[in-house]
Amino acid sequence: MGRSGSPVPDATIPYTHTLHPAVMLDLTTNQLAAVPRASLAALRAALLRDAGPASAAYLQEAGYAGGEALFSSFRAWLAARGVNDAPEELDVDEFERQAAEFFRDAGWGSLKVGTLGESVAALDAEDWAESDPSAALDHPGCHLTTGLFADFFGRIADSPLAVLEVECRSMGDARCRFLLGSAEVMGHVYEELGRGVRYDEAVGAA
Repeated sequence: MGRSGSPVPDATIPYTHTLHPAVMLDLTTNQLAAVPRASLAALRAALLRDAGPASAAYLQEAGYAGGEALFSSFRAWLAARGVNDAPEELDVDEFERQAAEFFRDAGWGSLKVGTLGESVAALDAEDWAESDPSAALDHPGCHLTTGLFADFFGRIADSPLAVLEVECRSMGDARCRFLLGSAEVMGHVYEELGRGVRYDEAVGAA
């Protein structure tokens, strides 16, 4: 997936702590397992070495397969914090805050949720677990995450979501940035990136 320039988003809502009580995420009851970041980096490197570009699709498929279990864990985590509403019933701002804190507590990193234009959400992370600043990749490399996000966030959307990483710490960027939108919009953005268009410009023209 292509890389482009660094735009200034239309609006950014930084993650902030809420007043909900702290709750430890119990991996034993949530179909989750702690995996060292070094293992993720080694897995990506081995797949890239042996499978080439196809490695991205393998990792995306694996991430998408885990979305259901992760969303179920998110639902249980909310209930343990005393949030009575189901994830689907939360307003957009509250869902974004809770999801950002959940991913941080699950060890993935700190997310900032914002928007780019009127039809695309942007998730930014300066410490994302799947990224590896020492990898020196030519393209964004958090493929497991793009699949995971597509399923996780797609569960509260009116239609299926597509996810595209456009900045990545594994390429030397200061952050990882994931764009979420409809398959039609993100397909357009992906095609424009292939033509060398900046992703913010591609989003604006979608």
